[in-house]
Amino acid sequence: MRRGKLRIYLGAAPGVGKTYSMLSEGHRRVERGTDCVVAFVEHHDRPRTEVMLHGLETVPRRTFEYRGTSFTEMDVDAVLARRPAVALVDELPHTNVPGSRNAKRWQDVEELLAAGIDVVSTVNIQHLESLGDVVESITGVRQKETVPDEVVRRADQIELVDMSPQALRRRMAHGNVYKPDKVDAALSHYFRPGNLTALRELALLWTADRVDEYLQEYRTEHRVSKIWGSRERIVVGLTGGPEGRTLIRRAVRLAEKGAGGEVLAVHISRGDGLTSASPKELAVQRTLVEELGGTFHHVVGDDVSAGLLAFARGVNATQIVLGVSRRRSWQYVFGPGVSATVARESGPDLDVHIVTHDEAAKGRGLPVPARVRLGRSRTLWGWAVGLAGPVPLTLLLSGVLPDVGLANDVLLFLTLTVAAALLGGLRPALGSAAVGSLLLNWYFTPPLHRLTIADPRNIVALVVFVGVAVSVASVVDAAGRRTHQAARLRAEAETLSFLAGGVLRGETGLDALLERLRETFSMESVALLERDADTGPWSRVAAVGHRPVGRPEAADVDVPVGDHLALALTGRVLPAEDRRVLGAFAAQAAVVLDRQRLVDRAEKARELAEGHRIRTSLLAAVSHDLRTPLAGIKASVSSLQADDVEWSEEDRAELLANIEDGTDRLDHLVGNLLDVSRLETGTVTAVIGETDLDEVVPMALLGVPEGSVDLDVPETLPMVAVDRGLLERAVANIVENAVKYSPHGGSVLVSASALADRVELRVVDRGPGVPDEAKERVFGAFQRHGDAPRGEGVGLGLAVARGFVEAMGGTVTVEDTPGGGLTMVLGLRTVDGPHLPLPAPFTGRAT
Repeated sequence: MRRGKLRIYLGAAPGVGKTYSMLSEGHRRVERGTDCVVAFVEHHDRPRTEVMLHGLETVPRRTFEYRGTSFTEMDVDAVLARRPAVALVDELPHTNVPGSRNAKRWQDVEELLAAGIDVVSTVNIQHLESLGDVVESITGVRQKETVPDEVVRRADQIELVDMSPQALRRRMAHGNVYKPDKVDAALSHYFRPGNLTALRELALLWTADRVDEYLQEYRTEHRVSKIWGSRERIVVGLTGGPEGRTLIRRAVRLAEKGAGGEVLAVHISRGDGLTSASPKELAVQRTLVEELGGTFHHVVGDDVSAGLLAFARGVNATQIVLGVSRRRSWQYVFGPGVSATVARESGPDLDVHIVTHDEAAKGRGLPVPARVRLGRSRTLWGWAVGLAGPVPLTLLLSGVLPDVGLANDVLLFLTLTVAAALLGGLRPALGSAAVGSLLLNWYFTPPLHRLTIADPRNIVALVVFVGVAVSVASVVDAAGRRTHQAARLRAEAETLSFLAGGVLRGETGLDALLERLRETFSMESVALLERDADTGPWSRVAAVGHRPVGRPEAADVDVPVGDHLALALTGRVLPAEDRRVLGAFAAQAAVVLDRQRLVDRAEKARELAEGHRIRTSLLAAVSHDLRTPLAGIKASVSSLQADDVEWSEEDRAELLANIEDGTDRLDHLVGNLLDVSRLETGTVTAVIGETDLDEVVPMALLGVPEGSVDLDVPETLPMVAVDRGLLERAVANIVENAVKYSPHGGSVLVSASALADRVELRVVDRGPGVPDEAKERVFGAFQRHGDAPRGEGVGLGLAVARGFVEAMGGTVTVEDTPGGGLTMVLGLRTVDGPHLPLPAPFTGRAT
């Protein structure tokens, strides 16, 4: 059975028209004869959206009873039984009511896709899991309902529903998004122009990255090597010389001229290993390019020009920035240089910028051949010189210079043999020696034109010629091999230096390490595989690249790391000489994996230590606070039981009041301790229901002194979705804390107001306030402000309050009161808001 296709309409904020676009797509498909149904659509009483439902078949929803309240969710079984070609499912990140088939709606959609049903859905950018912290820093609101990025990335189509902030605010002002009584609050808070602009930029950038991924996948699958200039990608070629900083800054300026420009700095280690690259300078340039927003890459290649062009085409670059050669004029006799070669071979689809700099023409050390390794071309030249060269030399010596003497003839033939050895190595030199000795015997040693030698001295000359030729060829060949080995070792050392430098700089992420390995050896994919036992199945711990394998046997190269860990590379078969560097990468990957797991264990140990610290703090804190009220109760009871004292009615009443006050303090202390224990163990379960704040807040104020609180909670506020008991305890703790720190004779203001899809309850005091760096610490367990004396509580009230409010899906924040003091702000969601929270049991820590 084929898997269904997923299409997602992505928006920057509520109200941009995602649901409207989805329903329009449904109408278009129905008009084309496609079997399309509405599986779940939430129109939020928006007239224009509600009208779009007309004419589309709707699958009835399923009703769930949860803690005394009815909720409707998508009926997955009904949709599967109906088996339409296309299902419209709104609000992909939605959390289903407990008792539903799946916890999240995106899991319901996965079932529909697995059954072969195409799905069209909607998502706002703020609901992507990876962007939660970014969105919270922009808007001040933490999104409770999220969807994993990978779910959205796997969509076959992602369409951005875009709208300018000004247009969205006009739409809201016209009442097309929220009800009129909520418009002003929404426009002045979440839907401020700055917030909407930032969210829009997030949506545009995220979509652009996804489009870029689609393009890369298409180019890889269709083996497209031609550059498509879809966006400006500028590759900077770095030699390790001092001019690199100038090139990086120039490339960044070029990228800034166009939106979305990207800079990729690359250093290619030549196979000869004799380049003048400075590891220290490369480290400085790497830091510079990363500070300017670019990325640094290190690749090993025998041909620098070809490697640079291959890298640029592989990343779909549009421009290359290179520096003017540092060669002196006379050094150009050894070749045109990298810059000129890249410019000549770049083609019409890749622009090359040659940038001048202060180091131009100042020299770069002794010139070296382009290839120290004796490759195919060089070997052919060696054979040509060694076998064909003696023929014209023979014609020259026999016709033009017939009387130079046998000794000179031998030296000239020996010169050709040395040249063959320099070019092609030992074998061409031996061939040259053999041909040269035959020609010398035939044309230059009497008797001529016969393979015999009359004079014994000539025999000695020929033997010496062959011996010297073989010796010179052997020495030259050995020198070439040693040079090649030195080049390999130099390249390996440079790669390992970068690897060690990454460790020292803290770049220990597995993905970053595997990506560097992939780039270094130009592989398609790299995967780190692990299994629990010798015969157990392999699982991927980390992977980079296109289509990584799941078993070492399926890879082109596999490197075992111990008994249960292996690196698997695909793309090409690497020579055995690369195994040493591969082994270093593999060992480093194992170390990084172990380190990550040790960090996880250390975090768990830290949590255990934190629990131990809390228990120790608990014993230290309550040792006095439990004894003080107990001592008062004990003294009052003993006084009442005394037979030798006749207490008056006023004295008896006072003693009984002391007993009651001590008992209340103990009850309050024990209650807070039990609440903290429940929060620490994650056993607080919020029973969500519809509640009026004007009914709960007055009940929470019964324990504070009369006249110490001014209450301003309008009856017209929308109902909130909270646990009545938990909210009452939270408000009571916060108000008691505010009263405790308020100046003598002052009062605490408790007010509430509606704001977009939530209600804010503000507790305002005029006390000493709290410094900015201590605002979060006040919510920690066993925290007292300043010099609060013992007997005034153990510092659990605010910790319990925040834990209870967060268990209900709300927030507790702290602000400075204008004019001095502290304001606690409780954010609670309304029942009829865009997303009714249905939290799972609270599992957070009280602190």
